[in-house]
Amino acid sequence: MENVEKTEVKALDRKIFWKTVIRSLALQGAFNYERMQAIGWCFALLPALRRIYKNKEDMALALQRHVTFFNTSPQFVTFIMGLVIAMEEENAKVGKDEESNADAIGAIKAALMGPLAGIGDSFFWGTIRIIGAGIGTGLAVKGNILGAILFILIYNVPHYILRIGGLKIGYSSGMTFIQKVYAEGLFEKLTAAAKLLGTFVVGAMIATMVKLQTPIVLKLNGTKTVLQDMFNGILPAMLPLGLTFFVYWMVKKGFKVTYIMLGLMAFGVLGVLIGVL
Repeated sequence: MENVEKTEVKALDRKIFWKTVIRSLALQGAFNYERMQAIGWCFALLPALRRIYKNKEDMALALQRHVTFFNTSPQFVTFIMGLVIAMEEENAKVGKDEESNADAIGAIKAALMGPLAGIGDSFFWGTIRIIGAGIGTGLAVKGNILGAILFILIYNVPHYILRIGGLKIGYSSGMTFIQKVYAEGLFEKLTAAAKLLGTFVVGAMIATMVKLQTPIVLKLNGTKTVLQDMFNGILPAMLPLGLTFFVYWMVKKGFKVTYIMLGLMAFGVLGVLIGVL
């Protein structure tokens, strides 16, 4: 490649922007254990790369860069895409003389995909999904269709805001934004706040979703007392809370989840047969 075509036209115009956002939804469509999300990543970048590189040889080199191993949180991927598109534009302008510029694109991908995967998975899978499930399930068990609708909205509204905004911020601000966010600890603060909210939701789920009561009646000083009323007087939903902590303890001890579920089923059946549940 002797002559490299320059590009002055912004690669991420309105049309290419929305194409990239929509294509990014297929990030894991060709997921495999050799290169993870590489095919979906390259597929999402194709419209911008076609705009940037008119020369087939340049395009081939760009495609080679973007079918290498890649794996991050799908919700955060567009931020990296925006930054990479901006770097590919710069690479097309400087041309083949600047090998380090092309190498920097791969380095940025490798540097960002790990930290953003950790933040995205803990925030969306570990927090937002649980909050949505807690609120949605509480309504769904009562036959309210809003349960399913709210679950979808609670998870996907922040997801799509981040997916669309991430591409815009990554393309326009890139590393400046990342440095500012890490310097101010915004990711950590946001994640901590979301985890706190998730803890409240999980606590509410224990009280409303875990059903455990006992019909046992005790005779104290000649007076019949329902054991369940005693528990409720001490702490409402005391038995569900105790059962939840017991299951949590078994999980932490390494018991297989399948065995725990079978054990709970057997406990429920036997408890009803002998009259303690």
